[in-house]
Amino acid sequence: MRSRYSAYVLGLIDYLLGTWHPSTAPGELELAPLKWLGLEVRHTQVAGDAGVVEFVARCRDGGRAQRLHETSRFVRQEGRWYYIDGQMVGSE
Repeated sequence: MRSRYSAYVLGLIDYLLGTWHPSTAPGELELAPLKWLGLEVRHTQVAGDAGVVEFVARCRDGGRAQRLHETSRFVRQEGRWYYIDGQMVGSE
């Protein structure tokens, strides 16, 4: 999760697509021009090769502060973790 957040901060589209599970990965990815301000991992859970991460990422969009609160699902294959999908949590 932290590495994917860092990739969003740095605009590393290839890394983001490479860590997205092929079953749910978009063919292309365009990043919005956001200024990322911080990441708080609130909860993690691992059960075998499945994982869940609840996090809050803060950003600024055109001078306006925003928060992205999401619960993300990951799966481990051949020793690597892949992002499956995420669900927004409430409204922050």
